[in-house]
Amino acid sequence: MYRMINDFIHDWQKSYDGTLLVFESITEDKKGFEIVEGHNSLEWLSWHLTTAPAYFMGQVGLTLDVELNPSATPTTIEEIIKTYKLASEQVITAVKETFTDESLSENVVSHGKATPIGALLRSMIDHQNHHRAQMQVLLRQAGLNVPSVMGPTKEVGF
Repeated sequence: MYRMINDFIHDWQKSYDGTLLVFESITEDKKGFEIVEGHNSLEWLSWHLTTAPAYFMGQVGLTLDVELNPSATPTTIEEIIKTYKLASEQVITAVKETFTDESLSENVVSHGKATPIGALLRSMIDHQNHHRAQMQVLLRQAGLNVPSVMGPTKEVGF
């Protein structure tokens, strides 16, 4: 759980940077590569991670000023990346402008129970990191380069 805005901003930026590297490793010809047939392609996961901040921000009472329809995946990875960048910038701006360190301990109702705002912000980053790791495995299986996000990969050596 976050208790300080700057700690969240630091972690969000780090998670964003790594996720962007993963998105940028996806090629148009491999974006449909899936975990199993009909489930969680690289494209689907990238759009899911792009739209998810709107859901989490909604849980803490904020909205993002960007079109994020989970059912309307853009046609190219470049469009997803552009939207992801915009949504991520808006997350930082919304949190900075709305919350204080003290307000991160305040509860909101999420899924029927009282949850601190700082805990929901932590969940948003955990969610992103979880799916990003799935995408890194898919990149490897698709024969694409796996970027070094939290440590070296085969491509960059040890």
